[in-house]
Amino acid sequence: MARRALKLASWTSMALAASGVYLYSNKYLDLNDFGAVRVGRAVATTAVISYDYLTSLRSVPYGSEEYLQLRSKQNQGDAGLCQVEIKMSALLLVHLRSARRLCELCCANRGTFIKVGQHLGALDYLLPEEYTSTLKVLHSQAPQSSMQEVRQVIREDLGKEIHDLFMSFDDTPLGAASLAQVHKAVLHDGRTVAVKVQHPKVQAQSSKDILLMEVLVLAVKQLFPEFEFMWLVDEAKKNLPLELDFLNEGRNAEKVAQMLKHFDFLKVPQIYWELSTKRVLLMEFVDGGQVNDRDYMERNKIDVNEISRHLGKMYSEMIFVSGFVHCDPHPGNVLVRKCPGTGKVEIVLLDHGLYQVLTEEFRLDYCHLWQSLIWTDMKSVKKYSQRLGAGDLYPLFTCMLTARSWDSVNRGIGQTPVTATEDSEIRNNAANYLPQISHLLNLVPRQMLLIFKTNDLLRGIEAALGTRASATSFLNMSRCCIKALAAHKKKNTHSFFRRTQISFSEAFNLWQINLHELVLRVKGLRLASWVLALLCWLFPAPH
Repeated sequence: MARRALKLASWTSMALAASGVYLYSNKYLDLNDFGAVRVGRAVATTAVISYDYLTSLRSVPYGSEEYLQLRSKQNQGDAGLCQVEIKMSALLLVHLRSARRLCELCCANRGTFIKVGQHLGALDYLLPEEYTSTLKVLHSQAPQSSMQEVRQVIREDLGKEIHDLFMSFDDTPLGAASLAQVHKAVLHDGRTVAVKVQHPKVQAQSSKDILLMEVLVLAVKQLFPEFEFMWLVDEAKKNLPLELDFLNEGRNAEKVAQMLKHFDFLKVPQIYWELSTKRVLLMEFVDGGQVNDRDYMERNKIDVNEISRHLGKMYSEMIFVSGFVHCDPHPGNVLVRKCPGTGKVEIVLLDHGLYQVLTEEFRLDYCHLWQSLIWTDMKSVKKYSQRLGAGDLYPLFTCMLTARSWDSVNRGIGQTPVTATEDSEIRNNAANYLPQISHLLNLVPRQMLLIFKTNDLLRGIEAALGTRASATSFLNMSRCCIKALAAHKKKNTHSFFRRTQISFSEAFNLWQINLHELVLRVKGLRLASWVLALLCWLFPAPH
């Protein structure tokens, strides 16, 4: 098998090197970014990772029955299992080595590779921890364009020099991402703005990078038939052209601002269209701290629980009611602040390049599924999981969706909080069931992939704030589901009596949720009073 890997790698290398020369020759002079060096780097990394897995895990095939038994014994902490520990340590080391090699490849090839690496790094509960923890650094290691390149892009797209357009323009970017970087500037009329400028080589590289990834994923599938990662390439093919069009990003920003205007805590920076193009986006400058920065919130007296509740409401509305979902809520894209004018707490939503538009059928099935999960209707959980493409893997699907164990799903995800043991179990299972997870990700509708990513990013924020989903947050989700399903029923009936009936049913269901929430609060207050009384009894005040 190892010889087969080397043979396949050599064939792939020759083919890709030839195609690289054909694609890039005579057009670009920097061979480190384009041509045979760039392609060869990706081929070599893929071959080394594949060879490492094949040779290191020869005695325990990944995903085999023996592998799962060994992993289970290790997790249970059985004594005297030296051989188990040795074999599992070898596996974890292969994961870690491979993740580091992949990270180095992304940093070297930049652009699309960093974007895809960031996507993988966000899948905390779907991929082994060695991969997600290693690839997370890509959010802070994105490349920076030089000021010469920034001036060139602005000159080409806006037809003027920077000093003609701005009174001042900070050379040091506020932040750099895989596809662009943002600079603070002041217009001649005194307005402070944020200027998002695309890296100049990304447009030319993206389509060729995706083609290269597609070939490499197909090559790896020949060696490891159980690993199906074509979904990753398909997502990049679909989403990258949209993310590279900053006019599309501006339209998304205005659409979501209008859609969620009833949330007074949400701030979406205004777009200045007169100075925006496909590669340059000018918007209102809004300052704030990252949503996972607890120290910033403490200094500014911002309640982390309030922020967590607001995020939950905002995303429940996007997913269940509107079907228009911001799919990149990593901490750099979600800021918090106190509004300078009113002192009210605000969430600032940035980077609107990546949105998922949910079909009505998908959105309604997803509403039904979450309603079933919240109210522990396991028959409906199975039904709607299978309608969303999970098939017989629906238990794994619901665990991936909720980041809870199957036992917790059966007992009710709103009944018990997430424990450290359960969280660790979920992360370990991401490694145990990677072949099944990759197969499942190929089965579900493409819309679900970005929902998974969004869910994991939001859970990462909750974990950083120490506010993992509570019963109250699930009730807020349930409210949105009830409203969405009632609105759909009303839209499809012309009978006044039927519409009235639906409205009464909606009001009654919402009243039930409000009553349930009130009961939970009363229980919480009662428990707090009991704890206080116990403390007073144990530690009486001195007379």
